[in-house]
Amino acid sequence: MMMMFKNKISGIRWTTIILLALLMLPILSLSVSAEPFQIPSMNLQVGGDTGEPQDLSSALQLIILITILTLAPSIIILLTSFTRIIVVLGFIRSSLATQQMPPNQVLIGLALFLTFFVMAPTLQQVNNQALQPYLKGQITQEVAFDKGIMPLRTFMFKQTREKDLALFVKLSKINRPQNFKDIPNYVLIPSFVISELKTAFQIGFIIFIPFLVIDMVVASALMSMGMMMLPPMMISLPFKILLFVLVDGWNLVIQSLMMSF
Repeated sequence: MMMMFKNKISGIRWTTIILLALLMLPILSLSVSAEPFQIPSMNLQVGGDTGEPQDLSSALQLIILITILTLAPSIIILLTSFTRIIVVLGFIRSSLATQQMPPNQVLIGLALFLTFFVMAPTLQQVNNQALQPYLKGQITQEVAFDKGIMPLRTFMFKQTREKDLALFVKLSKINRPQNFKDIPNYVLIPSFVISELKTAFQIGFIIFIPFLVIDMVVASALMSMGMMMLPPMMISLPFKILLFVLVDGWNLVIQSLMMSF
């Protein structure tokens, strides 16, 4: 019986191999007779192939422009009031404990428009002093950059603490600056960022206090009534939202943010 069973299995196996071979014959014949597949060649050029310095300069300007557009979000975040505003708005949502309400898109959009509102005078100076003269061909790129960065440096110096500025001056190991012009941008920008973060956390701490009091009162009331299994967050959340609406919280917070600049 075992020998017969093995013979049947081997017969089935050979039959399967023969069928597969028959099926593969047309495919193999097509692949042999077909012509080899050729990848088309592509040539990407920026400007004409004249070899003139003007063409190379135009290509480099295009690359620099693309790089600036790629770094634009980082520039907006680190050189403007965006950092302070978005951190404070995040603290508001955390203190309310409303999870994803308002959504991230709403908070980021509001922070962007508030940033444009705060930075409008500075951006206007950049436009008048650097961008428009450069577009008209009155100044070069280097002069436009120097004139355009000055209003931003003035804004950052006003919002930067001397202690934070002294920290990065010490870490950079540069000569002791005599005035603000001696401080390079790579020292000023991180000093400005950590100063903005400190100010934002201070505002966030003040925002947290009333909501923390509500949590403590609700938790104490539930424990006194023996409702230890009931989450205090479930009861305190409506009271937090009610308090925030009654005191017109968004108006107060945005007003405080704008006055902090």
